[in-house]
Amino acid sequence: MIIDVLTHLRRLREQGNSRSIAAILCLILLQVGLSQPGEARPKPIVEQTQLSFEVAPRMLVKVVHHQDGHIQVHLPSGAKQHLARAGSESPGLEIELSALDVDFDGRLDLVVQVPVGMVNYSTAVYRFDLGLGEFVKMPVIRKADRSCGEFGLIELDSDQQVLRSRCRSSIWRTDVYRPSGGALYLFRSERMLTLPTLDGKVLSLEPRRFGGPLAVWSSHSPAAEILERAINDGLSVPDNGRPLVPLAARVVPMRLLLFDRPGASSTQRYLVQGDRVEMLDEQDGWLQVRYRNPKRGAVTGWINVND
Repeated sequence: MIIDVLTHLRRLREQGNSRSIAAILCLILLQVGLSQPGEARPKPIVEQTQLSFEVAPRMLVKVVHHQDGHIQVHLPSGAKQHLARAGSESPGLEIELSALDVDFDGRLDLVVQVPVGMVNYSTAVYRFDLGLGEFVKMPVIRKADRSCGEFGLIELDSDQQVLRSRCRSSIWRTDVYRPSGGALYLFRSERMLTLPTLDGKVLSLEPRRFGGPLAVWSSHSPAAEILERAINDGLSVPDNGRPLVPLAARVVPMRLLLFDRPGASSTQRYLVQGDRVEMLDEQDGWLQVRYRNPKRGAVTGWINVND
């Protein structure tokens, strides 16, 4: 194809047809894009029963979802690959086939989303392995605790290079994944707060964006190390490009004991009415807070909110 285009351009140049040459060049640029290596963002492709897309230049695959839940892939080699059945418990289920750059490596991946119940989805992600010449499950580092288990309803944020996986039980919950070393890892997750009502008795919460439940948000490294924790809105996903921002509150009692760890029985530290604290974590009815002392700097401790 490239040789044919170059031959045609040479003939147009010999004829002095500069406008046609310019038009063809514009079409070529629109086709291949203007992104630099490593910044390619292939356009997503979405279908329901069958899907065709390139997994690499001049390597076309065709994916077909059959009524019995069977998914068949026509590979570039001419061979056929059979993937796990989708929606096998409900034949004829309208699944969604998508071609998305899930791991942001500049190549499209196969995404199969199956509705589960009224609002939830079960999602499988496949990446084309050039060495094997077929699709394999997207490698995912699953060392940290997730809110949604497997992938739920997914959405991509190309600017921050994160994948969000959402699921719903009593409320919507979100897991956030990032690419690392050819795999995806859990970058951020939330755990709903199990404490009784805080506002007014122990702490007076500062205004927040939503009035829904609170959650403990955690940031993880690829090795599942906890990098930071902060309590804030459970319905609002934190900005993935910035550190977690804890919700702030004011101390209500005249004196509030500050312990070194949950379950401790004695301490000489305390907060006083009106002190402003940032809420970080929760464990067994104890709340971890940070108080920024004007003289000593940041002080972290636990308060008992069971009493």
